Amino acid sequence: MKTLDVRFISSNEYKLEEFVQLMGERSYTVQTLQKKIYEIQTENIRQLIEDKAVQAFTAIGRPLVIEHTGLSLDKLNGLPAGLTQMFWDRLEGDRFASLFGSPPTNTARATTALAYCDGFRIRTFEGAIGGSICDKPRGDRHFQWDTVFIPDGHTKTFAEMGLEKNKISMRMRAVDSFVKWLESSG
Repeated sequence: MKTLDVRFISSNEYKLEEFVQLMGERSYTVQTLQKKIYEIQTENIRQLIEDKAVQAFTAIGRPLVIEHTGLSLDKLNGLPAGLTQMFWDRLEGDRFASLFGSPPTNTARATTALAYCDGFRIRTFEGAIGGSICDKPRGDRHFQWDTVFIPDGHTKTFAEMGLEKNKISMRMRAVDSFVKWLESSG
């Protein structure tokens, strides 16, 4: 195992756990820090993640990786994107599914953006996967909109998939891009 002298910061314990699992599958151990970082309210995920990275680096003064994941709904011309958490907090699972889970316009794209910041540079990495919103939440509700997102080519929501999600998710794709960069620059 290679130890990564970088902290992964998130206020979401499930994101922390998933990132550690994904990095572990690539032979890296990661230090985590559960900390809330203010998010600017924008649909632009890249702008949001770069701002969060600067704030987090200012707070801890150590190299870090920070993440943001959002849903872009075709029914809303790509919104909420960077504003997904605000939408989810207001609507929660049942209402979100009833509003956005009816075909034919229930298609969506889930995107994870990672930002690495070492005080000198910020590098961003993205992963995305298409899918659809189901009409009722399904699976364990602890990881929010995982209960309503069905990735293309599958019949289960992310919440119903368990660890199978890590083989196809947008977070896995972003982590793959990050690790490729890490290994080519190190």
